[in-house]
Amino acid sequence: MYHDNNWNEVSGDELAGFLDKINPIDGKYRTSPASTQVSWRTLPFYESVALIRVKDPNWVNKKMTIYYLTDQGNLFRLNGTSPPIHEVNNKAPIKVNEDNVLDYLRFFCFFVRGDEGPFYVSEDMTDPNLPTDMDDTTRSVVEGTIRPASYEGMNEQGHFLCDAVVFYSNALFIASFAVQQSGMIEMLNDEPIAGDLTSRVDQPIA
Repeated sequence: MYHDNNWNEVSGDELAGFLDKINPIDGKYRTSPASTQVSWRTLPFYESVALIRVKDPNWVNKKMTIYYLTDQGNLFRLNGTSPPIHEVNNKAPIKVNEDNVLDYLRFFCFFVRGDEGPFYVSEDMTDPNLPTDMDDTTRSVVEGTIRPASYEGMNEQGHFLCDAVVFYSNALFIASFAVQQSGMIEMLNDEPIAGDLTSRVDQPIA
């Protein structure tokens, strides 16, 4: 998620203070100022909320990345369920518009997960979060299918309509979404494009 360079590293006393607040994460992931990397970034659909990313090469699962939203010093652990996001959306409050709705859709589909992982909005083969172990057949199917997510206008209820190709489990879908001003998202329909792929998106967050 967010594989651009808009992250700001946290270091020194600020890093130590933050790790004191969260250590051990979920009662099991130990952190240390010597090895844990913490960065933060702003998000276009919030005015005063930042996204915090925590990684540590000493964790058993090297791919594990832990995320929080922070709102005026309050931390909300993004654990794969929707309540922390909806709580922040109410408090902040969220401001969805046609310029940032696709960013919010990508964010929500990554952080609110099903049993098989994220509903990953897949747009571009250069995305490092896509599976790195694709065989040639899978790669050509994915390459021939994924495309940029699109904003399709507003419906009568004032919901933003979006289309995206979603990689979930070992399958690809074209999905249509309605995004409400409150940040609630409804998947209106999904059409399977390819199933039984040999790879899946492996980006654990909890």
